[in-house]
Amino acid sequence: MSNAEKPFVAQHTVPQGVTATRWWWVRHAPVRSDGGNIYGQKDMDCDCSDRVVFDAVGKILPRNAVWVASNLKRTHQTASAIWAAGFPKPDAMPHEVDFAEQHLGDWQGMNRAAFFASRPINVGSYWFAPIDEPSPNGESFMDLYNRVRRGIERINAEHAGKDIIAVAHGGTIKAAIGLALNDQPDRGLAFTIDNCSVTRLDHLASDGHSGWRIPMVNQQPWIADPSHAAMHQPAGPEVTPTKLA
Repeated sequence: MSNAEKPFVAQHTVPQGVTATRWWWVRHAPVRSDGGNIYGQKDMDCDCSDRVVFDAVGKILPRNAVWVASNLKRTHQTASAIWAAGFPKPDAMPHEVDFAEQHLGDWQGMNRAAFFASRPINVGSYWFAPIDEPSPNGESFMDLYNRVRRGIERINAEHAGKDIIAVAHGGTIKAAIGLALNDQPDRGLAFTIDNCSVTRLDHLASDGHSGWRIPMVNQQPWIADPSHAAMHQPAGPEVTPTKLA
């Protein structure tokens, strides 16, 4: 059976009277042209050359979903690669500014390794800075968190009960996880979000109550084949001597 014909089977029961809005977050493919520098909201191309990766991602995503992406082209390129691998292309995919990566201001363009070598180790273990510290002429992680939360709440209201496929960024997805963890943005920073990985967050709502369920984080459905393990690039403070390619 082809990828396009494969039926999606919803998992996890939903109690009667509860509306489940299922978010399928996909991080964009790796950026190879950053020169080892921080890029944040710089509009960079990404590497979508490994079709096996995108075929595998498409196999675990639901059909008949609402698609959204950030306004940055690396998310559009990633979505297009999933469709090119056989996933049915949606009629539309709105570009959501609320789901852009954190604007890292004057840090954008700085050498990543040198930047983190200059930061306190307890900060570098999680993100670029403490959640309330804005980058010079940019945003703090809390600024990112608040706009991601705004976008999620708006789309939850517009598309309650549907599957939402959101192609976005490492910081954006960490913010969404923090929201799902009972509004604890700092907790979201403890999660690793690899390129092309899928994170599933279910919003459950009934009369007088709402909350979140987290079926999976950082799922990489292609990883069983070691020849396709190269879809990785640092997200946040991680620094590697060389990128896998």
